[in-house]
Amino acid sequence: MIAETVCSAVAAAGLGIAAVTAYRKRFLAAARIAAYALVPLGLVMTGVVEWAADTAFSPTAWAGFAVLGGAWALFMTTRAVERRRGGGTRKERRAAARSAQAGAVAPTASAPSLGQGAGPTSRPTAAPRAAPSEDFSDIEAILKKHGI
Repeated sequence: MIAETVCSAVAAAGLGIAAVTAYRKRFLAAARIAAYALVPLGLVMTGVVEWAADTAFSPTAWAGFAVLGGAWALFMTTRAVERRRGGGTRKERRAAARSAQAGAVAPTASAPSLGQGAGPTSRPTAAPRAAPSEDFSDIEAILKKHGI
């Protein structure tokens, strides 16, 4: 009951301010203020204020909000675990399944499979070169200077 009284008083005050604004020949601003002032009155007349007050003081409504919060937390936890496992999104899992069915690379292959018409190329392989003896004394000095 007090909420309805407060909303009605706010609407009356807003309409009074709109009347003063219109008296000053600022009709567009006055119309906008009147529109804002009529919102609380409309909410009282439709029963939204009474419903909100009943909901705010209802233990059943708060229990319902708690259940919704728990469901949301459970959903977000399962999504986080799924992503951490590498499951990804549903689209990513489907794409991975399609690529596995296509057989692009055999599971035990060490190199990618080649398509038809692609033959091995014969390149002369160079013999591995012996590493030239380099002086690492300057690098060692820098590392020692930094305590590494």
